[in-house]
Amino acid sequence: MESIVIRGGRPLHGEVTVSGAKNSALAIMAATILQGDEHKISGMPGLRDIATMKKLLQYLGAEISGSDELIINTGNIACQEAPYELVKTMRASFLVLGPLVARFGRAKVSLPGGCAIGLRPVDYHIKALEAMGVSITIDKGYVHAVCSKLKGASILFDMPTVGATENVMMAACLAKGTTTIKNAAREPEVVELAKALRHMGAYIKGEGTDTIVVEGERPLQPLAYRVMPDRIEAGTLIVAGGITGGDIRILNCPVECMGSTLEKLRDIGIDIEEDKDVVRVRRKGDLQPVEITTHPYPGFPTDMQAQVMALLTVTKGTSIIRETVFENRFIHVAELDRMGAHIKVEHDTAVVTGVKQLKGASVMATDLRASASLILAGLAAEGTTVVSRVYHLDRGYESLDKKLYKLGADIQRQQV
Repeated sequence: MESIVIRGGRPLHGEVTVSGAKNSALAIMAATILQGDEHKISGMPGLRDIATMKKLLQYLGAEISGSDELIINTGNIACQEAPYELVKTMRASFLVLGPLVARFGRAKVSLPGGCAIGLRPVDYHIKALEAMGVSITIDKGYVHAVCSKLKGASILFDMPTVGATENVMMAACLAKGTTTIKNAAREPEVVELAKALRHMGAYIKGEGTDTIVVEGERPLQPLAYRVMPDRIEAGTLIVAGGITGGDIRILNCPVECMGSTLEKLRDIGIDIEEDKDVVRVRRKGDLQPVEITTHPYPGFPTDMQAQVMALLTVTKGTSIIRETVFENRFIHVAELDRMGAHIKVEHDTAVVTGVKQLKGASVMATDLRASASLILAGLAAEGTTVVSRVYHLDRGYESLDKKLYKLGADIQRQQV
């Protein structure tokens, strides 16, 4: 087991490059199942979740080589089962359901796991695929899907859902007729998947809006695609520069899809200068309290809530954060309070009263974004912070500790 040790109080300086987006990469990897050939995906981040998806595709029969550029040959896939042992650790594994049933007419996929941040049922995935002609049963923790031929359908989600939107988009590429997804997720990663599918020959329009249209049965071809930069990693690095009062340049930053995040960080008092895909981050004066409500894109992302909460713990005044996406996404609050933060939670709302100085402490990461939040707090704290269970961090951040060290942080991993 590893932990990360941080001795806080050092302003960050220098340059850092944002890695490829985990959530985009995982969906595009799943999409390669649709067409049995050799695909190339570049700009891949080195993450535990990527390694898990590689293992899953290999279990199905794909041949995979490379790291930054993955070569994925899905021509010899003979298995249509995604086992519990692989799916339990990462919810994105469930994205193989749509491509498998679309290409092979059957799939057996374990119900998913992932971070303990709240209930994320797969009902939307199942109901949508049933509307497309798939017969689905759930038995002993597995989804069994069978279909002689997928057919296009009009699908209306009760609320935007990224995973279900992606699963339906992929399945619809091989369905007979037209599929219309209404109240579709608008996240940039959904847009990237649509672009990748279009590169394969699919007909898709409307991505980035609440209505996506897919015309099925277009001939598909091998994919060659580069993964977009990770907007959540970029936001986390901006917070790191701001919370330490440093001066850093962030390269490969996807500013075009970070509007709500950049707006709030500027409101808090971080100076962010944009120059195409490069931003300079500084802090001028005291940090200011704000009110934040998380929403699906283009609203403020739930995946930035924990990191910004760490920043708000050292503002002058009281901030309000309302979490509307996941019901358990305040479980990092108790760990921040161990470091001297003053946070009160009632139902879906956290009241953050800024303190003059956080204090180093031993804390435990409870999920992916919570781990980043605690590291950010440790950068600003007086004394030493030890963050345990950092395997959560490695699921979604490529070498974050090394990147922060390069910027001047006193941070290191240790075996415990």
